[in-house]
Amino acid sequence: MCGALFALLAVMAGAFGAHGLRGVLGDRGLEVFQTAVTYQVYHSLALILVSILPMAGLSRRLLGIAAGFFVAGILLFSGSLYLLVLTDIRWVGPVTPVGGASYMVGWILVIISVFRR
Repeated sequence: MCGALFALLAVMAGAFGAHGLRGVLGDRGLEVFQTAVTYQVYHSLALILVSILPMAGLSRRLLGIAAGFFVAGILLFSGSLYLLVLTDIRWVGPVTPVGGASYMVGWILVIISVFRR
């Protein structure tokens, strides 16, 4: 459910960026916004993937933890980029790499769950 919800929100954000922010943001702002949308879409799909992988015999526990890191990554990485572009609040910039690291930890846990199988 989380994966589908975040995917829906990413599509809405992408449409808002493409139609509502053109002419409001410069090229760099639109690029950063699109990066946030892109990573949100990928990791929304990753959430759906980790909900299915236990049926292939992979560790439900590890994949559940990976899902938590993907959610954290969406909120911290994509969320901080959305805030940065839409509000120009600069203090959220350092949060972005924490979100990126969350994505990486999630994928490492997926890899570990495959090797453990």
